[in-house]
Amino acid sequence: MAETILVADNEPDILRFVEVNLRLAGFSVLLAKDGEEALQRAVDERPDLVLLDVMMPGLDGFEVCRQLRANPRTSGVPVMFLTARALTSDKVDGLAAGADDYVLKPFDPVELVARVRTTLRRSADLVATSPLTLLPGNHRIGEAIAVRLARRAPVAVIYADINDFKAYNDRYGFLRGDGVILLTAEILRSAITAHAGDDGFVGHVGGDDFVLVCAPAVADAVCKSVIAGFDERIRGAYDAADAEAGYLELKDRQGDTRRFDIMSIALGVATNEHRDFTDHRALVEVATEMKSFLKRQRGGSDYAIDGRRRE
Repeated sequence: MAETILVADNEPDILRFVEVNLRLAGFSVLLAKDGEEALQRAVDERPDLVLLDVMMPGLDGFEVCRQLRANPRTSGVPVMFLTARALTSDKVDGLAAGADDYVLKPFDPVELVARVRTTLRRSADLVATSPLTLLPGNHRIGEAIAVRLARRAPVAVIYADINDFKAYNDRYGFLRGDGVILLTAEILRSAITAHAGDDGFVGHVGGDDFVLVCAPAVADAVCKSVIAGFDERIRGAYDAADAEAGYLELKDRQGDTRRFDIMSIALGVATNEHRDFTDHRALVEVATEMKSFLKRQRGGSDYAIDGRRRE
């Protein structure tokens, strides 16, 4: 499906000129003749990008951009200004209002299309990245696995999940919980770099869930490295008394006191060594199944590699 660009300009000739060039480049285009219409159409139709003239009657481009950024429905939509105002102070005002880019009139349509594509790509990369760890998110995780399967390359998917993370979060609060997530991300990156090099991949699904991708030949070494690093460093995330005790005591929803061990990490591994996978989701599903099996065992940090063969 073509990406949709909303173009707002009070000059009909420029509006038409920009529309034609964007459509020729393969974009779907929405038009607005002033700031108020631009704001309403952006909220109603949520385009992939908004291209605003600065000097429009009523609401100018700066104010439209500010209101788009203030509205949860449109706050993540990239905004570009298209204007004849070339002073540095004008550019600063535009960026301060929340714009992603600034294109001066008169403009080259080829450059305009290139800048639109660059802004869209940059925005997509941000959406596909975990804001906490800055690791690739779900879309790029799936893409990394799918590319390897399409090449018929040997691939191992490692699903990592922290045991008893919720209890830690409840005890110490989300800020220290975020610190554990960042520590885990660092440990995973170090293990992948050490054993898989540039061929390895680490993604953050969300919360305390991560996915690693590497060659099956190094999956065992990666898992052992992750467990060694995690178990060595995780006690440092606890208060001294809790670390020495080796557990946390918390009340559950029924008011009963429960004991939770020091956090550990579970790693479920699936590979295409003995089974053919054409869908990356099926490979992730098997890795998730192996991880869930480990979590039910409650045996501290461990990993399990699926060794089943297709009959």
